[in-house]
Amino acid sequence: MSGVLPPVTGYLDRLSRRPGERITAHVSLRRPGACRAGMVRVVSADPNPAGPGLDLRPVAFERSFEGEHQPVRLGSWGVVRGGPRLGAREPRCWGVLVQVLADLPPATVLSAQADEGGVAIRAGASGAEAEIRVAGTVATLRTAIPLQAATWYRLWLSHDPATGRVVLGQRSLGTAPDGSVPANVPVAESGLFSAVTFAARDADAPSDHFTGKVEDPVALAAFVEAWPDPRQVPVPADRVRARWDFSAGISTDGLFDTGPDALHGTLFNMPARGVVGAGWTGRETCWRHAPAEYAAIHFHADDLDDCGWQPSFTFDVPEGMKSGAYAFHLTCEDGEDWLPFYILPPRGETRAPVAFLASTFTYQAYANHARGNADAAYKQRVDAWGAYPHNPDDVHAFSHSTYNRHPDNSGISLSSRLRPMLTMRPGFLTFNDTKGSGLRHYPADSHLLAWMEARGIDFDVLTDEDLDDEGAALLAPYSVVLTGSHPEYHTERMLDALTAYRDGGGRLCYLGGNGFYWRIARDPARPHMIEIRRAEGGIRAWAAEAGEYYHQIDGALGGLWRRNRRPPQALAGVGFSAQGLFEGTFYRRLPASEDPRHAWMFEGVPEIIGDYGLSGGGAAGFELDRADPRLGTPPGTVILARSEQPPASFVTVPEELLSHIATVTGEDPEALKRAEIVYFEVPGGGAVFAVGSITFCGSLWNGTAFDGPVSRLLENVVRRFSGS
Repeated sequence: MSGVLPPVTGYLDRLSRRPGERITAHVSLRRPGACRAGMVRVVSADPNPAGPGLDLRPVAFERSFEGEHQPVRLGSWGVVRGGPRLGAREPRCWGVLVQVLADLPPATVLSAQADEGGVAIRAGASGAEAEIRVAGTVATLRTAIPLQAATWYRLWLSHDPATGRVVLGQRSLGTAPDGSVPANVPVAESGLFSAVTFAARDADAPSDHFTGKVEDPVALAAFVEAWPDPRQVPVPADRVRARWDFSAGISTDGLFDTGPDALHGTLFNMPARGVVGAGWTGRETCWRHAPAEYAAIHFHADDLDDCGWQPSFTFDVPEGMKSGAYAFHLTCEDGEDWLPFYILPPRGETRAPVAFLASTFTYQAYANHARGNADAAYKQRVDAWGAYPHNPDDVHAFSHSTYNRHPDNSGISLSSRLRPMLTMRPGFLTFNDTKGSGLRHYPADSHLLAWMEARGIDFDVLTDEDLDDEGAALLAPYSVVLTGSHPEYHTERMLDALTAYRDGGGRLCYLGGNGFYWRIARDPARPHMIEIRRAEGGIRAWAAEAGEYYHQIDGALGGLWRRNRRPPQALAGVGFSAQGLFEGTFYRRLPASEDPRHAWMFEGVPEIIGDYGLSGGGAAGFELDRADPRLGTPPGTVILARSEQPPASFVTVPEELLSHIATVTGEDPEALKRAEIVYFEVPGGGAVFAVGSITFCGSLWNGTAFDGPVSRLLENVVRRFSGS
């Protein structure tokens, strides 16, 4: 089910461009018809009438076009064009290893197409099924023996066209019941196959997508009555016509045949690879060290790599266009949508001393997060505020986030930006926040952009993807770099670049919480994809299976950067310590803030800081970071302020706990429920100012304007850092 489709929506070929470069928009309408694209500069994406409101300033741009309905084809699958050479009267057997993980209905695991028919093997919790189709005649077989979850089975379908005999069988690698079903098909099956597909049927219009693991598909020139050892082929080698080894090319979308005709193929919609197979022993946990034990592919009926929509219009970024946050505004007869993007300064030029680093990889990791909280009260607020109306709880057509799960309850580990990302829209509400706006990520970060606009701070915008592509050179021209509220997901290249910037004299303002937390992988050949393996430790929406902690994209250990000896404290001075509901409290200044070396930050700032705000009602909220020298907080780091009175919903994060009463540091677990504002300098002249809270930027607005203690504190820091 796709839910209710938006009347118009789309995506861009990239989230950022520079003057002289082109942006391509891909748009789909629920009903074909006339469509218009305008442009706005996004100053504030907060629809709360008690805040700055939606501030979307028109930009001179207009395109009119005939909008088409462009479908989304969810589901990963593989295809081989052509097929094994089998004589028209020659016996044949198709075999495949399968594992299902949930009570799902049967779907196609393997299919072979011929001009006048073909074969298909299907699998689900209820058992194995098979079809043989010949010249309009269909023979169907079912084992009616349930497939136990998390158990590997060999399924096979044998057919002897000369006699009409058919056998469908299943045999487990464990102690589960086995069996086979005989039948007769009195019509010869063609031996000329045009395509073989895995995890779907019909190479030209794939459907009936399978969710589960698939391994070792084979095509044999033999009639196999029984399959004694599910992992071994029960015929001589010269009877093997094709055998696809899924342990080859794990980091690619290739399928490789070890048979005589090298019938190689291609994967679509990016299924999970680097997953444990039927032969996993547990002696190795990295697929690079024992690829034969990772010879499975985990297909999912909701995987999505690239919507593949046709271009609808383009925009050539003109010279002189101001760096900032923008969006195309799409309108049609039935509704509207916004497609956000960022304009960077011209390559090699810097037009401002301040850079805002947009956390686009974090936006992508959370893209289309279905939280299950879009209830009547939420929707009433959306209507009352004129907020963005389309929620992933109701719209499923564009797949979900890495905080959601596939139909078999396995975690979503891959996320694409070549699809509509409904959560990355002006006015999108994440929570029905009784004390504020309930914004996160893209719209929440506009609090910082609107604040800079209001305070007259000139800035450029950069993005995670640009930083990963260009490294430290992207940051070097700027006096100060500001993060948003939640820079959570990073590649190694990004951390290297930020560290080099800081150590080379740059000033970094980390203005969020739970930042620099998860390691992600990205493939230059598929730059629109990111991968997350939620390995041991951390606050997790799901846990990676044992043996599946290493990325398929780059083969590196996934999980927390802390597990890779790069904790956030080592870069920014503070790291994730506590989490609660979307609510906040305040900071209290500490004696170090009175020291003449640091008092400049607190000119005009009272003792209590941020007991108000558009994010949870307080500047220190939702997810909190603190300093910890054992995790790399640099020597000389000064704690300037600390949060107090954490709400009752807050808990200490699991990576800090040894047991329910003991922490890694030896402190009381309750004491770790704090946010700290810190400052430190490094020998190269660089410095870091960090606030340790996701909700800090929501308190830049004091109820009537971008003013008040939080605003004054940050402005003091940014102006000193930038020399303005």
